[in-house]
Amino acid sequence: MMYLLSLLMVLAGIFHFVKPKFFLAIMPPYIPAHQLMVALSGLAEIVFGAGLLLENTRTWSAWGIIALLIAVFPANIYMATSDKFKQFPKWILYARLPLQFALMAWAYSYV
Repeated sequence: MMYLLSLLMVLAGIFHFVKPKFFLAIMPPYIPAHQLMVALSGLAEIVFGAGLLLENTRTWSAWGIIALLIAVFPANIYMATSDKFKQFPKWILYARLPLQFALMAWAYSYV
């Protein structure tokens, strides 16, 4: 299961660079430097996801994933509550919110 979480994090991070417009769109207006934040969060996902695979960085990477998921939670809330994302059913946007906590619990299992 650790390999799956690692893969999910690395792929999510790569998508920050492949599809940056999506991630820029979900940034709440009150957060500064949208492009920088998207790039940093994408890089963090790649680094922490890959770090899960190494025994000597696993604990730090798991804590990093948890911190990152907390940091990006406002973007998920903004996406769920904004009218900008009508292409997604509202239930999917709201279902993503508790999913973040499930991902945190999954990452915590590697602390």
